[in-house]
Amino acid sequence: MKPFKFKQFEVQQSKDVFRVGTDGVILGSLASVENASKVLEIGTGTGLISLMLAQRNPNAEFLGIDINENAVQLTKSNFENSVFSSRLKNILQDFKILETEERFDLVVSNPPYFEESTSDKDKIARQTVELNFKQLISKSFNMLSERGILSVIIPVEVGDEFIDLAKENQLFLSRKVNIKGIIHSNTKRLILEFSQFEKQLEESELIIEKSPRQYSDQYLELTKEFHVFDKK
Repeated sequence: MKPFKFKQFEVQQSKDVFRVGTDGVILGSLASVENASKVLEIGTGTGLISLMLAQRNPNAEFLGIDINENAVQLTKSNFENSVFSSRLKNILQDFKILETEERFDLVVSNPPYFEESTSDKDKIARQTVELNFKQLISKSFNMLSERGILSVIIPVEVGDEFIDLAKENQLFLSRKVNIKGIIHSNTKRLILEFSQFEKQLEESELIIEKSPRQYSDQYLELTKEFHVFDKK
C-alpha cells in the first residue's frame, strides 16, 4: 500500500491498519494542542493524528497507544521516520487498563463508533468492541491534567449520547465543530472538546467540499501546512 505523503512527514500504510482518512486529518488540524505539554492519543492507527499535532506544537511530547499490534508497529515506524521522533512514543496498550502517573493536557481520539456487528472490516478500529464511549470518557477524565482537554471526532448521530455521557463524568462541552461533507448538506461529523470546567460553548462549522471532489477554500486553508496540493 502506498505511503501518504504530507509536507513535513510521510505515513506508511497497511491493509491491516485503518488507513489515513479525512476524519483523522481534520482532527489533527483542529484539536486544541496549542497549550499542551503532554498529549495522549488513544488508538493511534498509523500515527497520523499525533504526527500532525507534533507539527503544530513543537514543544509537546506525545504518547500514543493502540490495542492492535500491527498498528503499534506501523506507528512506531512512522514516528521514528519523522522529524518529530524525539517527542513521539507509542506502546501496545489497552486504554481501559492503562496505569500511569502522568497527566495529559490533551487526550485525543478518533474512536470506534459503530455498535458491534458481524462485519470484520476494521473491527477494532471502527466498532465499539474493545472500547465504548463510556469507557473512553471515564478513563480520559482520570488521565487529564487540571486544565486538560478531551478532543474527539465522531458521527453526528452519536453526538448527543457522547455529550451526555461526558457530563455524567464531569466533563463539560467547551467546543463543537459541525463538519459537512459538501456545502448545503447535513452535518456528518462532530469534533467535540471537553474540559473539567463549565464555560461558554465555542461552536463553528467546517465544509469539506464546495462541489463533488472539489475541496472548499475553508478546508484548503485548514490543511495547507499538511496536504501536498495547491489551492485552485
